[in-house]
Amino acid sequence: MEQHAGNPLLRRRLLPLGEALLTALIWSSSFVGVKVALAYTGPFTVAGLRYFLAFLFLCPWMWQRLQSSTPLTRLQWSRFTLMGLAQYTIGNGALFLALKTVSATTGSLVLCLVPIPVLLLGILHLKERPNRLQLLGLTVAIGGSVLFFLPGLKLGEPLAVGLLGVAVLSFSAFPVLGRKIARDRQVANVILTALPLGIGGGILLILAGAVEGIPHMPLFAWGVILGLALVNTLTAYLLFNHSLQHLTAVEANLMLNLTPLGTAIIAWGTLDERLLPVQIAAMLLVVAGASLVQWRRNGCKRS
Repeated sequence: MEQHAGNPLLRRRLLPLGEALLTALIWSSSFVGVKVALAYTGPFTVAGLRYFLAFLFLCPWMWQRLQSSTPLTRLQWSRFTLMGLAQYTIGNGALFLALKTVSATTGSLVLCLVPIPVLLLGILHLKERPNRLQLLGLTVAIGGSVLFFLPGLKLGEPLAVGLLGVAVLSFSAFPVLGRKIARDRQVANVILTALPLGIGGGILLILAGAVEGIPHMPLFAWGVILGLALVNTLTAYLLFNHSLQHLTAVEANLMLNLTPLGTAIIAWGTLDERLLPVQIAAMLLVVAGASLVQWRRNGCKRS
């Protein structure tokens, strides 16, 4: 009887876990795609085009939902603005600048540190407290990330390291703010996805025009950016934001720590970025830690 009683909870978690895992798999190719696009234009242009194009594709769907729902409050607009600035303008702007000098795999792995500030913000802002097993999984996953990162860290690149640090802190705001809105079902998922994209991506595009000028890229590069917009941004963020309805901010974000596994495999085959044996072991630790965080014997505590 107890086994059957637990099945509905398991079924309810399988879909959001699958969505978060699929997001991680999609984002595995993002770093490689960005590195390819950066060979033809500047980082602000790549980021601005990627996110604002995704917003434009979502506009008809978003407009339909806005027309049939209650008007957004000033607090909701402020949260969407903060999400857009933190995730896209500041976070991805800093990340794309760093990717000019660091490898795709390194850029992907260092973002595995994001669950640390997410955990703290989740406790303070969402009152979501992980249990002991989840804390152990978080520690194992972050330890694996650091183990992977250390062999390839070049202390002669302080600017790139600083930019990655800014990206880590900025990215921590998105899942916490998004989880609050998604958990309370305040707006439709398409609105939650589109508005931050439009705000953050629009500001990045204006910045790109002022700093980098009008892009002159071959058709191939435009195709890469279009793919990043449609698949790696529009599809992936719809999946991730929907998963936040059922997963805590830490759970959803730590699932994304699986992204470097895919990035490393893709980069190995396309960019010739080799891995050391210790880095392969480190990635296995990340997988083990992420699996422990999803183990919810008693669920996440809410204070």
